[in-house]
Amino acid sequence: SLAVLQALEDGLKKADADPSVKAVMICGENGKFSAGADIRGFSSPKRHGGALGPIVSLIESSEKPVVAAIEGVALGGGLEVALGCHYRIAHVKARMGLPEVTIGLLPGAEGTQRLPRLIGVPAALDMITTGKHIPATEALKLGLVDEIVEENTIEAAMRLANKM
Repeated sequence: SLAVLQALEDGLKKADADPSVKAVMICGENGKFSAGADIRGFSSPKRHGGALGPIVSLIESSEKPVVAAIEGVALGGGLEVALGCHYRIAHVKARMGLPEVTIGLLPGAEGTQRLPRLIGVPAALDMITTGKHIPATEALKLGLVDEIVEENTIEAAMRLANKM
């Protein structure tokens, strides 16, 4: 939603400007990182602002380490947000993917560029063109996530952020 995008942008800018903040963690709510955009919003008139790509670029360009704490799902734009982060920790039961291709859409927030850089072209092409969701264990093998945990993902992400 526009509110979430604005909150991400505001929070990142505030964290970058605050010398007492040493790292940033991005997590979802209620056991889910993000299922991406609500496709019903695609048919509404375009509003000023609210584009995900610039927010993901802002995450990626942060001078402070940004860690994604992935629980539940990171799909579509949610995965693209995680791809912009410097580190990704996922709960063992998490699933990730770019399913928008199954309804005829391409990932629009530079996921098609960041994913191949992270996991290589063959694996990225498979994920991008099929829309399949991969489990955290496969994401770890591919290098999509840095660590998987069975415990509290947010606490694990905070530990990693503090190490960085």
